[in-house]
Amino acid sequence: MSFDFKRMLKFEINVGTKEKQIRLYAGCAALFISLFLASVPLLLIGLILVATGYTVWCPVYSGLDKSTVKSE
Repeated sequence: MSFDFKRMLKFEINVGTKEKQIRLYAGCAALFISLFLASVPLLLIGLILVATGYTVWCPVYSGLDKSTVKSE
């Protein structure tokens, strides 16, 4: 398994609907908890999860040529 950096820069939808919901909910929960714990790493994780859930694109999935979108 190799990681392709050039493929990582392409914007292709590769996050499915269920995973999108999970990322958004988990990211919002991480952001909320990080406010009370004053945890910067948890804040960054929450921001990344919300961003990848909102844009339905994950650069790591692109680099690994993985997709959770169901093909029709």
